Amino acid sequence: MADLITLAAAQAIAKVAFNKFFESGVGKLGEKFTEAGLKKIDELYQKIRKKLSGNAGASNALADVERGNQDALQRVAVYLLDEMQADANFATDVQKIADEINIHRVEDNSSQNQYNYGGQNYQTKTGADNTNQFGNVTNNNYYGNPPQP
Repeated sequence: MADLITLAAAQAIAKVAFNKFFESGVGKLGEKFTEAGLKKIDELYQKIRKKLSGNAGASNALADVERGNQDALQRVAVYLLDEMQADANFATDVQKIADEINIHRVEDNSSQNQYNYGGQNYQTKTGADNTNQFGNVTNNNYYGNPPQP
């Protein structure tokens, strides 16, 4: 079971490092991370690329990912996992950079509004990916003494 968690971590790290090959442009990636985060992503990418370049199978998988093949990302994650298990210093460095990247994620800048219509109150939240959430909120705010049942 621990191997599954480790593979999941390797997949998440690979996805962050190679995300620029799947985004429709650097602008999309720039909306999700600060400038410092983008530099850390590039640092992570370079570190992984350098480590995996000595393995012919990993080099082929890297080339496929760099051409935009998302299926090859799974293969890269497996090679990354092997290297992380074989080299504890490399694993520590990669995990540290990945943690630093998470610090530089852009905050959720979506808006939330509440509309009051008589006894019904509706809250709407609009997300960055154009998702909407609606909720009915009961307003039980009383100013003074609440009504007696």
